[in-house]
Amino acid sequence: MRRSAPFLLLPAMLAVAGCDSYQPEQLYMATSPACSAWVDASRFDLPEGVSVTATAPVTTGRGGAEFGVIYQIPRGGKVQFTTRAFDFTQPKGAVIAKGQLLTFYQRGMNARAEIVEVIKEVPGMLIPVATSDATQWRVRLGVKQGLPERFDFVTPGIIIKGSTYPVRTFTYRWFPERKAYGLCR
Repeated sequence: MRRSAPFLLLPAMLAVAGCDSYQPEQLYMATSPACSAWVDASRFDLPEGVSVTATAPVTTGRGGAEFGVIYQIPRGGKVQFTTRAFDFTQPKGAVIAKGQLLTFYQRGMNARAEIVEVIKEVPGMLIPVATSDATQWRVRLGVKQGLPERFDFVTPGIIIKGSTYPVRTFTYRWFPERKAYGLCR
């Protein structure tokens, strides 16, 4: 019995060490007060191979915009949201607009693009398709009202295997030379 104790302890120690190995990347996208550098997209990696990517928005009339978010989940994974709200806020501040869901659909990464079914509401759980190594869930949100020159985009926190993880707060600003909103750092 004494000889087997070290062999039982090692797997338990490795299991505990594996749980604590995730260290989130920078949670707030802006790295400078001016946030003057244009960024085409910002990817935030989470445990279990899950990632969240925000892309540069499409500017619409009267200061509104359409925003894209891509969730990538590997086969066998599962993601829940802590809330179904996608909020636009003052920099590190109060909510100024709620993102209106325009489209929400999934696409397997190993297959060629096909006609997809658009979901009308934010689902409670994202489960990848079984026929692909990974599945992308693409979300398109709109804000009709005028946005300020600089603002943050706060996506819901994520639950993976019972643990809750925050997601990066994506930072945007108006770039006059491009006449468009864009991600910035």
